[in-house]
Amino acid sequence: MKCLITGVAGFVGSHLVEFLLKQEEVQVCGVDRWYTKKDNINHLLGQFEYREFDMTDFSSVFQVLEKTKPDKIFHLAAQSFVPTSWNAPAETLNTNIIGQLNIFEAVRQLNINPWIQLACSSEEYGLVYPDEVPIKETNQLRPLSPYAVSKVAQDLLGYQYGQSYKLKIVRTRAFNHTGPRRGENFVTSNFAKQIVEIEKGKREPVLLVGNLEAKRDFTDVRDVVRAYWLATEKGEPGEVYNICSNKTISIKKMLDLLLGLSPMKNKITIKEDSARLRPSDVQILFGDCTKFRQRTGWKPEISLEKTMADLLDYWRGKIS
Repeated sequence: MKCLITGVAGFVGSHLVEFLLKQEEVQVCGVDRWYTKKDNINHLLGQFEYREFDMTDFSSVFQVLEKTKPDKIFHLAAQSFVPTSWNAPAETLNTNIIGQLNIFEAVRQLNINPWIQLACSSEEYGLVYPDEVPIKETNQLRPLSPYAVSKVAQDLLGYQYGQSYKLKIVRTRAFNHTGPRRGENFVTSNFAKQIVEIEKGKREPVLLVGNLEAKRDFTDVRDVVRAYWLATEKGEPGEVYNICSNKTISIKKMLDLLLGLSPMKNKITIKEDSARLRPSDVQILFGDCTKFRQRTGWKPEISLEKTMADLLDYWRGKIS
């Protein structure tokens, strides 16, 4: 079985490669932009086929799919940082929507029909009312950022192409996920990096934060990539599934958990940084993954405590 991963050098892509390489009789091909840093996959290069492509260029996408003819496509490539989408909305929409459209059209023109797993997002739910949690897949989508709008478009485009052309597309709406190698722009990793910098005397014992009142549903990335695989093994084409922990925690409590794992916990001052606040923020993301669990038997296996400990250790290994 040949599996193609778009965005392979990213946070989730690197963990998915590790997972797939452990599966029997699976060949992995990963693609990413030529200028993307490969830090996340340097330890894996040589163990899988790596190609460079431009997702927004149809001919580039077509050539890769023509050469690989994958049995499964895990489409992870995207502009995935919400704050960036406020500063570069056009780039976000173009990359995420047109990039995915190019994959669908290349699949159609090549007359192949691989399983396609779309890495959609809980950000699509956006404005969620108190009586709507935990959030089911049937909840109304009220996106609150250009990024979220782009993911809604990807999601619905996946549904449309599945219905119109009978492509085997399964959509997964992952809630917040984190773990080792998470980009430093994302909240858990950013806090962990600041804590380690303070531990190593690289910065003053002041930790900068944004909105600490928001509540999120965190899952370890290693559990998430296992869910992505199961979505293509046991999921139903055309369906959409929440991937989440079925628990919620405030950003403040998550920060407290990180601080509790540091010897500097009683010496660090918390300071709000206005630059970290968004024009509009999703106040709660609390998911219900009953549908996916019943279909595949999946459930998270890694505790948030271990995830945070591993994330801190990751940064301790990177910062000297």
